[in-house]
Amino acid sequence: MLISKEIQETRSKILDFEKRIEEMHLDFQKYCKGIEPRMPDYEGLERELLFFSRRKIFDLELSKQLDRILYKFQNRKRIWVRWADEFQHGVYEKEQEPKSPQS
Repeated sequence: MLISKEIQETRSKILDFEKRIEEMHLDFQKYCKGIEPRMPDYEGLERELLFFSRRKIFDLELSKQLDRILYKFQNRKRIWVRWADEFQHGVYEKEQEPKSPQS
């Protein structure tokens, strides 16, 4: 019984990470459109994922699911960083543009 409970908790945590990755993706889209003023904390999620991934997972299916989630996070992180750079460069360039005199 203890093993199945542990497996269920691990499965639940993995699914929670996947949900949080999807939510963060939406938050980054809002940030890059200027709807959200602060960049989402992807580094905090990354720390949690790394900490969780250090646990021994003996169930092969769960281990594969965790690998998939880690891979998904790394791909999304690459996208998020690129979006943030493009957004920040766009904002910086707009600030540097000479202001046209208004009549």
